[in-house]
Amino acid sequence: MTLMMDKDSAVLQGAFLLADKLCLPSSLSSLQKADWSRVGHPVLAAVREICGQEELGGPPNSRAASWKKKLVCVVWLKLLCRETGEDVETAWRENPFFPLQNALPEVNHVVLLELVKSMSASKIFAHLLLCLPQSQICCELERLTQHVKSSPTSEDDVRLFLELWWELWKGRDERTAGGEESIEMMFANQFARLTTKTASMSPQAAKRFKLDTSASSPNTDILYILLHTLKDLRDHISTTDLCLHALAISLDVLYTSFLIERAVKLPTEEKMHILSKAVIIREKNNEKLSPELIQEVQRDLSTSYTPSRFQPSQMKLTEALQIVIELAQFWQNSGFLKVCDNSNPSYSAFKLQQSAQRVLTAVEEADVPEAMTEMGVKEAVKNVLRGLLESLSFPAIESTPEVNVRVTTTIISHRLEDYHYFAVLFARERSWADCDEHWLDCLEKNQAAFQHHDTLMKLSSTLTSKLHSEGSTVSQCRKLMKVVADIFSALSLEDKNKALAAMLRLSSRGFFGGSVPSTVTDGFEQELNMAFNCIIQGGGGAPAAALQGNLSTAVSLVARVAFQNPEATLRSCCHSAIFNKGAFALMAKILQQLPGLRGQRERRGADENIDRRRGPMSSSGLLCWCLQEVIRTRSLSDNEKDQFLKFLGLLMMPVMTVEGEEKRFLSPQEVVNTFVLPNLSSMGHSSVDKELSLQLLHTALCVDVHEVASSPHWVLDCSPFPLLYVLAQLHNQALRCWEQTPEGAVHHWSMDTKELLVSVLTSLGQVVGAEVAAVPSSWSRALFWLYNKMEELDWTVRFHLKPVWGEHFKNEVPSSLLTVCDLPEQEWSGLDLPQYGQGTGLLAWMECCSLSDSLRSTMLSRLSLDQSRPDHVGMFSKGLLVALTQALPWCSVSQWSRLLGALKELIASGRLYVPFSLEYVDFLPLLDLRRFSCELRLSVLLLRVLQLLCGSSCSHWLSVDGWAHVGRLYAHAVREMMNSLRAKLPLPSSGTSTVSPTGSASTPPKTPASRDSSLSCTAVKSPKVSKDSLKDVKQVEEDSPLKSKASQMEEEVETFPSQEVLFVLSQLFCHVQHIQVMMPGGQCEPLFLCSLEILSHYEAIMAAFPDSSSPLESDNTRHFLSTITDNLENQEMKAVLQQKIAQLVSSAA
Repeated sequence: MTLMMDKDSAVLQGAFLLADKLCLPSSLSSLQKADWSRVGHPVLAAVREICGQEELGGPPNSRAASWKKKLVCVVWLKLLCRETGEDVETAWRENPFFPLQNALPEVNHVVLLELVKSMSASKIFAHLLLCLPQSQICCELERLTQHVKSSPTSEDDVRLFLELWWELWKGRDERTAGGEESIEMMFANQFARLTTKTASMSPQAAKRFKLDTSASSPNTDILYILLHTLKDLRDHISTTDLCLHALAISLDVLYTSFLIERAVKLPTEEKMHILSKAVIIREKNNEKLSPELIQEVQRDLSTSYTPSRFQPSQMKLTEALQIVIELAQFWQNSGFLKVCDNSNPSYSAFKLQQSAQRVLTAVEEADVPEAMTEMGVKEAVKNVLRGLLESLSFPAIESTPEVNVRVTTTIISHRLEDYHYFAVLFARERSWADCDEHWLDCLEKNQAAFQHHDTLMKLSSTLTSKLHSEGSTVSQCRKLMKVVADIFSALSLEDKNKALAAMLRLSSRGFFGGSVPSTVTDGFEQELNMAFNCIIQGGGGAPAAALQGNLSTAVSLVARVAFQNPEATLRSCCHSAIFNKGAFALMAKILQQLPGLRGQRERRGADENIDRRRGPMSSSGLLCWCLQEVIRTRSLSDNEKDQFLKFLGLLMMPVMTVEGEEKRFLSPQEVVNTFVLPNLSSMGHSSVDKELSLQLLHTALCVDVHEVASSPHWVLDCSPFPLLYVLAQLHNQALRCWEQTPEGAVHHWSMDTKELLVSVLTSLGQVVGAEVAAVPSSWSRALFWLYNKMEELDWTVRFHLKPVWGEHFKNEVPSSLLTVCDLPEQEWSGLDLPQYGQGTGLLAWMECCSLSDSLRSTMLSRLSLDQSRPDHVGMFSKGLLVALTQALPWCSVSQWSRLLGALKELIASGRLYVPFSLEYVDFLPLLDLRRFSCELRLSVLLLRVLQLLCGSSCSHWLSVDGWAHVGRLYAHAVREMMNSLRAKLPLPSSGTSTVSPTGSASTPPKTPASRDSSLSCTAVKSPKVSKDSLKDVKQVEEDSPLKSKASQMEEEVETFPSQEVLFVLSQLFCHVQHIQVMMPGGQCEPLFLCSLEILSHYEAIMAAFPDSSSPLESDNTRHFLSTITDNLENQEMKAVLQQKIAQLVSSAA
């Protein structure tokens, strides 16, 4: 950037030319200090005109500061160019100041320094000096000191010297560097360019430059130069204010150069009091409070506590102290160190008092050199400083709240130094909020200054105390609460969570922890309801692209109201998650984004019960407490329980945080300790029923499965052994869930609950077992305690805790089991149980088979049965039939599945004899049913079991629910048999040609598709051999030598036993119908659905293999199946089944 000549530049040029003429017969290049007052007025008048100032020392403005800086740069570089003898041809190309610089006449250093003094430009001169190397600064300071000491020396010279000194110590103000930085940088670049070219100068120029600098001292110790100059100028200081100012600077320079090693960080409150006192003093001296005034005081204060950038290289502390002592004593003896008006001290006196106190404290506390002690300098310094403080003693200036508020408001509003710290102070001062009406106005207009969670928490404390105090204006409280909420809403999500966590530590009810005006409470309730209404209404039906935006908005809304009242917000979250259909997922996502609402997860001590009595827990238990409060007020429907369960399950799932860590909103142990342990152990009314508690425990254990195994496991914080015992007790109760108590009350345990109990016991047992195995000695007492507790429960319960026992205990079973099983004594022992007398061995054997897959394998392999003796097999089969009748009603679905597997293996191995009678067949079918003997025998076995169970001697065993469960178990067995049939005769996939029973392809029949989705199986490959050709082969084979070959061909062709499968299905249908008629009520829906499924599969096979049944056979089948269904009592079921049977015949036709 080149400074072009313009109107203002021309004015300056004319002024300098006029001043040069006034010097005749001399010139400005040889001006003496005494002549400046005679020739300098044209230049100063021009500067006043350009800067638009009546007085050059008046309030600064940007235009005036810029022009003054340009002028100083131009004159200074004019001098340097003259000294270095720079070529004009080079200057106009490389010097951006050349146009104005070349237009001025030649000048000397007197012109430069007098111009700086007259324009009050010491700050500008100091900043330009700071752009130079320290060696060059010293040279320029030598010129300055020689100038101010040269005759005539006035107080203006001393003032220039002191101001320049202090500005050097303060350094450049980085906050105001801005656009002026470019001028300083241009000056520094030109100065560097000119000084580096001295080596290539002409001999005459080099000689001149050397001569100009030869007078300068080689000393590079800036402090040495300045202190000795001040010592030389002491006789020219004749006013108290200037003495005070000089001593204050000397002491501060001494303090920052020798007595501190790092910057001293004053507390914000102390800094505020110093600033306020300075403002009070300067206002008494007719100065107005302004950002510039506070900024100046702040810089003075900061400089006084910051180590100097100019560390002394030659001067020692002792020498510096002696100079300061001499100066103080000299001026004190001259009577200049007495404050005349104690009630209205000057700013210089205030600064000197502060400086003297700092140095005195530092000298008393610091380790001083031995030389200083030997010479007695330390004591002399202390005496002088104490004398100074006594002579400067004036009534203590107390900063008032009004001034403190004005000063702090100015700092915050104009973003002055440390405004963030002052914002914290502003936010926490409760008295300021009461005494000044502008406090809230400042807060509202400068919200950005308070957008830090620490500042916000101070402000929140002030708001809380204001809300709870008497006499507070409701309108101001509401306005202040809105401002605080707005500040919170502007925070980042990370800072919001920090603020929420801090608020929870203060109070779980936020601003409403005490008595709050009803108007404020009502306003918050409206905001809370509106927030959740917006979330619920906006959460459904949103397009996928808007979901993330909706979630962010929802998180912000919830966070805003949660900061004001965490408890009420979490309660609303819980209410929405449980009672608003489908809202649980959205509420969980919102809370997972706000981990600050989790609070601290510290272990609770003995005061936990006290905290519970006092109210909601203020940290980790708050959400669980809110959930308990919400569900305590009303009973939950099944759907609400499901939402409650899923909500907690999602909150227990770990989510990835911004820091890359996996965290979860609720820990499993917290959920278990809150909702599971109290409810499982309590005998009275509970807000969460036991079944839901079990589901929560199961969810917590399942959630933890997905994580890396950690030791110790969180379960150890949940009283694992008592928990196992309680679960075992509940399982013991569920074993006989259909029995009635003597009082007639029915146990409310479903088979689903029994399944859940087994799953939870197994999972928990595996976790605890792993911990026991890791450190067995630590758990021996608990292990034996639990094992002994198991003696009062059913013997089967212990097997679910096998992972816990490990190898510590034998397997204890009824002694009767040992009579039918060959079990090793090292691992098994018998129990004499009253209910397991003689002949109950097979019952115990079947119960073991149902407990686990591994135990079933052991029972099958260890079964004592001599298959070579038919009487043994017969007796075993009869005994097993009776045992199965006893065991069936108490089996869960998984246990029944294991028993079915055991029965199939016994049938397949020939150990279980089940004769198949043709009681549902009028004529012997000429079919090969060997492939289906297991299914037929199993179906007959179950028929015999149900006949026994429905007989007069056993029908009273079960309640209505018990019979319904038996129906479900039988239906499950029938479906397993049908699955086996599907595997043996897969149906062609859709679009594949239908197949004849002998393997030929034919046109697919026009029958409706099967209703059973499972009927779509893998397509069947078939050789293309027609039935007619097969008949021809059979006709010839009697007399043909190729008979054996034809038989072989027939065996290869007949690969689809469709007729056999149809026969087995008809038998299954008859068995199901027989049992449905026998069962009490005759309206077992699972069996009805099973019948429909059998008929649907029957229909699908007839459609895929149309030649499996002739029209006559189909008609006989229709008649036969219809006759069977006639026995049903339920007319609706009967009508549906008969309609389905009629469709079978029509599709076959």
